Amino acid sequence: MMYLLKKLFGMLATLAVVSILTFFTLFVLPGDPALLILGTEADPGALELVRAQLGLDRPVIVQYASWLGGVVRGDFGRSLTFSRGYAVADLIAAALPVTLPLAAMAIFLAMAVAIPLGTLAASRRGKTADKIILGFSQAGLSIPAFWLGILAIQFFAVRLGWFPPGGMPRWSADPLGALNSLILPALILALPRAAILTRIVRTAMLEILKEDYIRTARGKGLPETAVILKHGLSNALVSVSTVAGIQLIQLVAGTVVVEQVFSLPGLGRLILSAVLLRDLPLVQGTIFVGAAIILAVNFLLDSLYPILDPRIRGVQ
Repeated sequence: MMYLLKKLFGMLATLAVVSILTFFTLFVLPGDPALLILGTEADPGALELVRAQLGLDRPVIVQYASWLGGVVRGDFGRSLTFSRGYAVADLIAAALPVTLPLAAMAIFLAMAVAIPLGTLAASRRGKTADKIILGFSQAGLSIPAFWLGILAIQFFAVRLGWFPPGGMPRWSADPLGALNSLILPALILALPRAAILTRIVRTAMLEILKEDYIRTARGKGLPETAVILKHGLSNALVSVSTVAGIQLIQLVAGTVVVEQVFSLPGLGRLILSAVLLRDLPLVQGTIFVGAAIILAVNFLLDSLYPILDPRIRGVQ
């Protein structure tokens, strides 16, 4: 319990630091939200009036305290330029059902590919299958996601018509259509993750297959398949789950390129639009929520490690 409390306190402290850095950094950057709203030819008196209405004429500390008080109540303010007048919380709530399922699908597909390929490569070390799998992983790490996404749209969406070329309907309006819209971008996101995880699985399996208990299992006459899957893979998944968790965290934060290519209204695309428009409340809200999700996933993974590996409980 003390272990989880320490992790929870660390998560909250990190979130507080992220909110402070994000809020105060935006005020250092050039640009005036009032100018973005009224235009560069606006009357100076009108600009001052808009700044007062937005609360930008107050000290930064006061603005931060006011914003943080709203966050505690679930109010991130209202967008200045992106869907002007919309609540930031509503815009984020509309983006999360795109990014979170996309990241989850991508990491699931990556593990579904990486675990069998990495296990096969380890069991066939130095042979043809191992060389082919290592070549696949090298290619997966080398191909840029945006270029692969464009090719995938051209072939699977335009030529074959299996998937929509872009956009996504709401889950409530068309669940199957929404799921179909995420399959192709999830595959594009999964490829480099599968390449990394394949190498991790292979390395972990090679180390475990050298252990004494593996030689003992073989000496007892157990079939090689049982030795690899039951005694080898089950222990390798502990280290693999750590890397998979890190990959999932990176996916939550790094879907912006694929969301742009496939015109998906997710959190990454929302953050990019907010930054380009210098929509301060939207930037602050999206970064805060994104950081909160990443920290929550990390906290969940830390909570699962003692279950996956009982040895960890002994050092807590």
